[in-house]
Amino acid sequence: MITIGLTTFSEHPALIGHAKRKVRLSEYSAHFPVVELDTPFYAVPKVTVIQHWQQQVSDNFQFILKANRVMTMHDQGSGDPVSTEERLAIFKDYKRTVTPLMKAGQLKTILFQFPPYFSRRVETIEYLRRISRLMAGYPVSVEFRNPSWYGQGILNDVSGYLKELGFDLVVVDEPHTTNMGVPFEPVVTSDQLCMLRLHGRNVKGWTDTTGDWRSKRTLYRYSTKELMQLKEVVLSLQKRTKEVCVIFNNNAGRDAADNALELQKLLGISFDGLSPLQMDLF
Repeated sequence: MITIGLTTFSEHPALIGHAKRKVRLSEYSAHFPVVELDTPFYAVPKVTVIQHWQQQVSDNFQFILKANRVMTMHDQGSGDPVSTEERLAIFKDYKRTVTPLMKAGQLKTILFQFPPYFSRRVETIEYLRRISRLMAGYPVSVEFRNPSWYGQGILNDVSGYLKELGFDLVVVDEPHTTNMGVPFEPVVTSDQLCMLRLHGRNVKGWTDTTGDWRSKRTLYRYSTKELMQLKEVVLSLQKRTKEVCVIFNNNAGRDAADNALELQKLLGISFDGLSPLQMDLF
């Protein structure tokens, strides 16, 4: 099975005829069967927020939720790290919050996107095992942003370790040089899911951290040729796992939706059980 989605649901005007307003979740879910949300990264939402999301989508719509920043050790770079007790409490709160999605089968995976300083060393390797114990029974995907997890002879060991833990290693497409980013490595570590996260290939925006750099780094539109190449990767991965989920994050210029719809067309796939399309919006 192949699924396609976007990061966030509100910032894709192409889905509502380029109307100058936010896209509603009910409108987004008429086009795609999955969405990635980063809300929990900043603060664990209330259960009522999760339930409100559920009320706006069809029963088989699924969510990819980012793990909270404390769960991914982002607090370690803030100069004010939390205590072990506080970290464990966040894990507990997070699991309680996503219970409605788990019960409904609407939680595709929890994305642990680690910070660039989360390098491969004894402490971080042990922390991954700790996550596997704390999140037992929950689907987990891991995205590394430090190149020390990759490289000749390294990736095989890392992949084997993640298979042992039951984690999906996210296939990342982003600018990559010897000094930044991680390489595009289409490997499969889970028999249930392989997620691709496409950040775009804007090298200049990725390397320039001056000014409003966060709004520029994903300023990229994949060409049809590039999407054709990604199509072949997706079809290859599909043979090795139950589901390949492609998430487009190249949205600084509002290109993600168009690219996602084009890839869907190139793959010749359709999605069943979507929310009703509200034609009056067009």
